[in-house]
Amino acid sequence: MPAQKARWFFSFSLLLFCASSIPTRGSARLLQELSPQEYFSSLQAGRASLAYFSHSVSPGAQPFLEQIENSAEALQDYGISVVKVNCPKEDVSRYCGKENALRKAYLFRGNMLIREFPTDALFDVNSIVANVLFALLFNEVKYVETLADLENIENTLKGRSNMVFAYVPATGTAEHRAVMEAAFVYGTVHQFVLTTEATLLKDTGNDESDASSARLLFCHCQQATDLAQPCRRTAMGQTLTMLNIHRHLKLMGAPLVTEVAEDPEKVSTVHLQLGLPLVFILSQKETYEADRRTAEFVAWQLLGKAGVALLSRDLVDLNILLRSNVALKTPDEGVPIKYLVLEDTDEVITLVEDKNKVKQIQEDEEENEEDEDEKENNNQDIQDDQVVEAVSRDKKRELRLQQILVLTEETFHSALSETARTVVLFYASWEAVSLAVLQSYTEVADHLKGTQGVLLSQINCWDWPGVCTTENVTQFPTIKIYEKGERPVMYDGMWGTEELTSFIMLSRVSCPLKLATIDEAERYLRGEFPSELSSYHHTSLLGVFSTATSEAREAFEEAGNILTGHVMMGMYFEDDALALSRKYAVSPPALLLARSGGGSVEGIPLSKQSVQDMVQMIRYELLDIFPEITVQNLPHYLQLRKPFLILFSDGAISQMESKEMLKLAKGRPQREFVACWLNLKKTPVGRGVLKAYFATVPSLPLLIWVNLHAGGQVFRFPSEQSITETNILSWLEKLKAGLEIPSSTLSEEDWKPPLPAYDFLRMMEMAVPELPLHTSHRRGDTSERRPPESPGGDTAVREEPSQETKAEKVGSPGRDLRGTALRLAAREKQGKRHSEL
Repeated sequence: MPAQKARWFFSFSLLLFCASSIPTRGSARLLQELSPQEYFSSLQAGRASLAYFSHSVSPGAQPFLEQIENSAEALQDYGISVVKVNCPKEDVSRYCGKENALRKAYLFRGNMLIREFPTDALFDVNSIVANVLFALLFNEVKYVETLADLENIENTLKGRSNMVFAYVPATGTAEHRAVMEAAFVYGTVHQFVLTTEATLLKDTGNDESDASSARLLFCHCQQATDLAQPCRRTAMGQTLTMLNIHRHLKLMGAPLVTEVAEDPEKVSTVHLQLGLPLVFILSQKETYEADRRTAEFVAWQLLGKAGVALLSRDLVDLNILLRSNVALKTPDEGVPIKYLVLEDTDEVITLVEDKNKVKQIQEDEEENEEDEDEKENNNQDIQDDQVVEAVSRDKKRELRLQQILVLTEETFHSALSETARTVVLFYASWEAVSLAVLQSYTEVADHLKGTQGVLLSQINCWDWPGVCTTENVTQFPTIKIYEKGERPVMYDGMWGTEELTSFIMLSRVSCPLKLATIDEAERYLRGEFPSELSSYHHTSLLGVFSTATSEAREAFEEAGNILTGHVMMGMYFEDDALALSRKYAVSPPALLLARSGGGSVEGIPLSKQSVQDMVQMIRYELLDIFPEITVQNLPHYLQLRKPFLILFSDGAISQMESKEMLKLAKGRPQREFVACWLNLKKTPVGRGVLKAYFATVPSLPLLIWVNLHAGGQVFRFPSEQSITETNILSWLEKLKAGLEIPSSTLSEEDWKPPLPAYDFLRMMEMAVPELPLHTSHRRGDTSERRPPESPGGDTAVREEPSQETKAEKVGSPGRDLRGTALRLAAREKQGKRHSEL
């Protein structure tokens, strides 16, 4: 399933949105069993509960109890608890004393009885959820029996709100439940109306509808400003399920016509995200008003089936024929936009509704692409992988390898023994990522030129697989740092020049660094010691230990070995360690943390004594409280698996915004979410993030809430409110209460490579018997053993009907298309030929 089409499928996480409006569950077993006294004393104002009173469970009541228990989880998603009340034999109260009362279930809101249900009306989970929600939403969901009742509701809504009208053959069905669940979520946005009268469905104009099938109509009453103007109605074509209703309402809430002033390939609307095509009406300044009216006409005809956009030729430079007047963009990934010349709007509607016509266009296009592929078969410069393409594009660029020592099987161990610290890049000469990293590696060599005690080297594992196997290199590229008498340290960070340089320099210093005096410890916290790392100053971590905390000290030392190269860690355990710790109001064992540029030292007790717990705690404490998100640090915050509260800004954020967001971040217990900001000027990829969230880049600054690890729902902070701690906290409370509707929902589809990964080790093992043992390294052989690569870079072929084909057609009934835009033409002139067609 294509990524765009799959995105709407995962919007079923809407149910999580409903669940977020209830308190935390307190019991593993959702069906509670209480005595009458316990039950009535536990009732809370505003909380709903469904109760069944029973002296003992008779065989006839057992199926009902099973269904009640099965429905407990679904009802709790809406804040409704389910309770079985065990009546004592001597109890003769209203709910326990009468036999008829024992054959009913009771719905309470607080201590007020809302509705009594005969047990035979609650025959399965669907009927229980549907009837309970229907009773609770009785004032919000209107029930009608006649057309006059429906029209009266429409008249009251005209100019104010839209209406969702649903017909179900009977209450208590799965369709009834879906409507009630949708009303629970969208009831504050739209007026829901329900009926079970088949004649009323026919009176609304649905003569072809089967009375046994549920139906849903969206009534556009908000646009009807005049009482005499009827509300347009758009029927939902799919079966009544919660997912389909949610999808339909999302489509109805989208703009009728979207005006586009950018490359159509970059345009993304809710229609494409939900798996529907997008029709572009090509316009120009001279015909804008007519084009706009025609686009709206087409949009109403295709509402719920496709989106319609008005694309201005004056604002976008399109490399297409001037006579093209319509474009079609499908949600299928990799399918290019088709630019067409059509004669009337009926052809546009047929293009969308008739799948065979779209398929025919695609088949014709594929034939043309095959012809193009034959011409491109020998063109190896066009690649389908971005890294491969970048390497291929720069393949004539000569790398400055003079500062890097080339190792072989014979020279590997001798090189390690001759230098105090050796950095080795293990790579494969034919693998694209290896070659890309090699470019960064040469830049690192330039930065570290003249640095004493550091040797940068490289070894081609394709030439010398034995060395790489012995050194346990299982992936390319890999960087390891070898130091005499120490186990090698493997680099696992980003492949940028700055990150690699920092890792190599930090790894030169012992981790943790043992400090001898309090003065050294203070200088270390200020970033002044050791002096050779002053230009690479990171957040400084200092562990303070007394003689009685040897176990914690050993764990800290082992954690330092694991984090070598990534952090600066010092350790102080002299006799006067207690004096140092008292200065910062902590007791040994403790961690003193001095953030780069912060000017203050934070004291943290070291309660964790296992190595892994300590490593995890140190990594967590190193994260900024209110960080600026970049490509480099984003993975560290994603590992927290927490929701993100992101402030997008086109440049640096204001001092007030920074102060308010920092107060918010510091005030949340256990950092329950990641409060951060993103500078689009510094991190341009943020624009792509915003387009994924909202289709276009909205006005900035913009504060959003997104939980990438649970549903992917995106919520937008109201633009009319100022960004203050109080306003944000109030908004977050509304999110938790389920009072906010997400602006979009991200796909949960995994990001996987387009092709299976190579099994490099197996490829090397197969090649080893054929390779002679090398006694010297040969330069310039990076392309000799490269596996054959298939050419990429498919060229988009745009089809347009020929003049002869168009001349054979007769004007079809509908609206005429002239020139480069759709026009409104009189019906009596539709058969007339025009020279500009």
